[in-house]
Amino acid sequence: MRANADANLGKAAARENKPLEKANLFSAKFTPFAGDASEEYSLDEVIYRSKSGGLLDVTHDMEALAIYPPEYWKALFDERVGKTTWPYGSGVWSKKEWVLPGIADEDIVSMFEGNSNLFWAERYGREYLGMSDLWVKQCGNSHTGSFKDLGMTALVSQVNRMRKMGKPLSAVGCASTGDTSAALSAYAAAAGIPSIVFLPADKISVAQLVQPIANGALVLSIDTDFDGCMRLIREVTAELPIYLANSLNSLRLEGQKTAAIEICQQFNWEVPDYVIIPGGNLGNVYAFFKGFKMCKDLGLVDRLPRMVVAQAANANPLYRAYKKGWDKFEAVKAEPTFASAIQIGDPVSIDRAIYALTETNGIVEEATEEEMMDAAAEADLTGMFNCPHTGVALAALKKLREQQVIAPSDRTVVISTAHGLKFTHSKVAYHEKRLEGLESRYANPPVIVKDDFSAVMDVLSTRLNK
Repeated sequence: MRANADANLGKAAARENKPLEKANLFSAKFTPFAGDASEEYSLDEVIYRSKSGGLLDVTHDMEALAIYPPEYWKALFDERVGKTTWPYGSGVWSKKEWVLPGIADEDIVSMFEGNSNLFWAERYGREYLGMSDLWVKQCGNSHTGSFKDLGMTALVSQVNRMRKMGKPLSAVGCASTGDTSAALSAYAAAAGIPSIVFLPADKISVAQLVQPIANGALVLSIDTDFDGCMRLIREVTAELPIYLANSLNSLRLEGQKTAAIEICQQFNWEVPDYVIIPGGNLGNVYAFFKGFKMCKDLGLVDRLPRMVVAQAANANPLYRAYKKGWDKFEAVKAEPTFASAIQIGDPVSIDRAIYALTETNGIVEEATEEEMMDAAAEADLTGMFNCPHTGVALAALKKLREQQVIAPSDRTVVISTAHGLKFTHSKVAYHEKRLEGLESRYANPPVIVKDDFSAVMDVLSTRLNK
């Protein structure tokens, strides 16, 4: 009876579209990810690292949030989701109290991101992997085509608030392997905030490059890799009033963690057994952990999933550390990979990712270039259209199934981080068998046929009689 009453109150609060009665008690602040627990900063401060030089985290007043029982939060989130009521229809801002509780609705910059499809990969799971409960979280079905929108709405909203408060922030900036720059430039453009992006020259797809250009960003194409761009943007933001928008800034992770909360919500507040995430700079790994952990700590779910990070073999520092039992992490020089967004050899969030994995008895797997492209193409044959990064995660899943780590009945969610349409160049080259050193075993090139009925019939007969 009490649970039903709490749920009814949550639904009523969502319909009233006004702050919760005790919302003034909710708060969030920056604290060191590891270190002095007494050190803290306002989210309105321009700060990226703790006094010791370590990463910061956004910490919420969990006791205040716990004033409202689990059934209340479930009902509130369920009632808000997908509606047009500003800003709560967004998959991120439907969880506003858990993201940035102190921000005013009018400061929020949103394109109703989130609410992405949790696709039941029934045929792929059944025919190719012998699985009955395989799902793909289509985070790429978003405004700019990647999960980065989830974090950027939170960060740009906070910057918008700070600029209105008179903070001397002339622009927002990031280093990017493509998707971050697309998200930042779009949200900054929506808010009327100048954006600057540092991109590694000739290392991202044309589709990714054109997005920040179209949104009016200042695009600097630099003759280095992502790690070099990251070093430069950190030096620049230390000297100029440009707000750093990379995942070094933990505000991004507050938006990204809502994808984990959303997965629980889409499963009627149940937790999957495994969640497989492509890993590059590794902020998303910790973000998903935060989302699941918050749900557990506030009683919405009763356990955490086992997390799996999938890395490209050409950029696999986390995998190498995992194989050594976390004894020692060493950065690597990332080699070229079709999964360009995770071509990162010195990930900023390495400590956060290792923490998330150790807390969930996690696993790290890797995929070669051939394995990732074949896995993406194989899954495409069942109706998907996967980016190479999703291919990395699918290839890792295949290996864990072969090793019998993941059982046929385990509920497994693969995180698809970007839309395949952003990577058509490599997908076309795969099907044309133009990728050097790759067999492209699932290639399906167009069949060239003369303008002749008999010739067309011959091709159709051959294909249909297979």
